[in-house]
Amino acid sequence: MSPAFTPRRLALAAAFALGALSTAHAQSLQELYDTARGYDATYLAARALADSTVYKAEGVHSLRRPNVGATVGYARTTNETPATESENRGPTAALNAKQTLFNRANDATISQADLGVEAARADLALAEQDLIVRVANAYFDVLGAQDALTTARASTKAISEQLASAKRNFEVGTATITDTREAQARYDLATAQELAAENDLLNKRIALDQLVGRSNVEPKPLATPVVLPPVMPADVNSWVSLAEGGPGVRKAQVGYEVAQLETSKARAGHLPTVDLSGSYGQGRATGFSKQGSLPVNRYNGDTNQSSIGVTVNIPLFAGFAIQNRVKETLLLEEQSRNNLDAARRSANQAARQAYYGSESLQARVRALEAAETSSQVALDATQLGYKVGVRVNLDVLNAQTQLYSTRRDLARARYDVLVNTLRLKQAAGQLSPADVAAINQLLVK
Repeated sequence: MSPAFTPRRLALAAAFALGALSTAHAQSLQELYDTARGYDATYLAARALADSTVYKAEGVHSLRRPNVGATVGYARTTNETPATESENRGPTAALNAKQTLFNRANDATISQADLGVEAARADLALAEQDLIVRVANAYFDVLGAQDALTTARASTKAISEQLASAKRNFEVGTATITDTREAQARYDLATAQELAAENDLLNKRIALDQLVGRSNVEPKPLATPVVLPPVMPADVNSWVSLAEGGPGVRKAQVGYEVAQLETSKARAGHLPTVDLSGSYGQGRATGFSKQGSLPVNRYNGDTNQSSIGVTVNIPLFAGFAIQNRVKETLLLEEQSRNNLDAARRSANQAARQAYYGSESLQARVRALEAAETSSQVALDATQLGYKVGVRVNLDVLNAQTQLYSTRRDLARARYDVLVNTLRLKQAAGQLSPADVAAINQLLVK
């Protein structure tokens, strides 16, 4: 098999053929994100965990509710002494109920369970934001790889034409062998770069397919002319303020509140607990009793028993266990407070870095757009100079390389701007599916 028809290149050609049948078959970012929400294992695991904490909290709320149980049994009891003898047998059934009236430790445990639901929701929000960024990154990675391959192929074609021109000029004596060898070397390098671009595109396609659970995904490109949205609000302090309410900081805040409740629970070990309890039972007794020489007393009949009361448990001394537990929870509370401070500082730093990164990428796009225009003008002038003999072949090759490298970098920079915009909102804790829809509007319809 010739190098032009290697299995890798055939696979890439097949992928292009499937994607090029019609733009109507291409998938938008919104469509692929919706698909990933129902397929990505990491996100689905976070959603299942968040749903489970609701039922866990409801289970903990049972500490405030009555506890009712029933018992059924059958027993035979005998009692013998030197002077008496008795026997009792029969079935019994009883209903027992208990209601907590006062228990500070239970109240703290219930509050912790409710906070656990909030923490799980924060984790789910983080997982959803992470999924948005991962899908967008994989989506634009494929588009970037496609643009890089298109640019590499255009560069190879242009250099091959320059190589053919150099060979013709050498044959007629208007150019030296140096021009031909320079063009050949540049053509060989361009071919190698094209093969690398093909391989990179295949890898990027595989990653996107794996993320959304589809095969031969064909993402829609950006609509032309490309108009990138500005970063709003255009103030880094506004993004830092937003980051204070993000799910990452909120989760750390919940952790601190849970630690405070744990201290309250430990201190409740000194407090009494009050419970209301009651029971009601019925049975049937059959038996006899005998005392000395007196006649045997036999009986057979129903029995009833009921009780209701309030129980107060007052802790007096537990071997300093409660005092040591309070000291432990106070230190753990201090740890959680420091974790909260660290989360806030981290969110602050991430928001600032993402904001300045977005500003830098926007400026890079503007610079590369100007560079593309200048490179095209320079190439046209160099080609004209080569034709009239004031420029050499190497000058044309360098101008071509500069133009195609600029186009490749410009395409990648535009995608980086869009992905980094999502990362900025993620750092500020404000990323939502609505941001996916906004970027989706920039794609080809």
